[in-house]
Amino acid sequence: MKNKWTTANIPNLEGKIIIVTGGNSGLGYESVKALAEKGAEVILASRSVTKGEAAKIQIGTTKGKIEIMPLDLQDFASIKQFASNFIKKYDRLDVLLNNAGIMTTPYFKTKDNLEGQMGTNHFGHFMLTGLLFDRLKNTPESRVVNVSSMAHKQGKMNFDNLLFENGKGYSPLKSYSRSKLSNLLFTYELQRKIETNAINSMSVSAHPGVSSTNLSRHLENKFLFKILNPIVQFFIQNAAQGALPQIRAAVDKQVKGGEYYGPSGFNEMTGDPVLVQSNKASHNMEHAHKLWNISEKITNLRFFTNE
Repeated sequence: MKNKWTTANIPNLEGKIIIVTGGNSGLGYESVKALAEKGAEVILASRSVTKGEAAKIQIGTTKGKIEIMPLDLQDFASIKQFASNFIKKYDRLDVLLNNAGIMTTPYFKTKDNLEGQMGTNHFGHFMLTGLLFDRLKNTPESRVVNVSSMAHKQGKMNFDNLLFENGKGYSPLKSYSRSKLSNLLFTYELQRKIETNAINSMSVSAHPGVSSTNLSRHLENKFLFKILNPIVQFFIQNAAQGALPQIRAAVDKQVKGGEYYGPSGFNEMTGDPVLVQSNKASHNMEHAHKLWNISEKITNLRFFTNE
């Protein structure tokens, strides 16, 4: 394929500070590795410091530096502590790669009483981005990259029961797809606000197609998964390939704010990282605005004080 984008296309990242959430495994691990190899100082944010340290050892020596910092996106206190620790140590932030996520879990609540998947995948990252936004806006050409999923196409926003109160209407896939649609609504609304406020930053999104990571662990015991899994393996790519869209979104100089990257192949399942399109629902400005306001209330923070 002409102009195929690979890790060889990653520019020199010396002097850059990059945060990768969920950096100890899967797409996050591959992103940390690729970015550190090009000279960046990468903060590997992980709920488990032990797993983070193990990942760092596994990656080995790189041109850049890997720092492990604890971050639990299911706990607002942990997010505040992470942001505070980061701000004390670093005066810039070039890329915030909001990669961490959970998928199709049974119903549970976060420490702040939010439905687990929405709480982790959307609200946790919304809060983290808000707390670090001063560092981002004061770093020229900085980026926020939110990792979404093809599942956003099944997502439906229901603002009367956004968090499946008491498990009402909950299904693992319904919640997961809503959280991934929320990632895109957040990405596009943040980009609009960045432009309105004339900030030299950008907000972009990416998805990995169908990649082999530990995200599917909640599906593995399902009867149908066991039957179909051998067939599905033909339509799956490894985590290193799956991470390329988010890495490209994070560092390619051709990327523009509000863009969405994913694999080039059939149904965007596998392939090289290219510019793709998210669905109509993800561009619903009324829903994006509503979700933003709710997110500010739930996290009790504002990115833009002049609004």
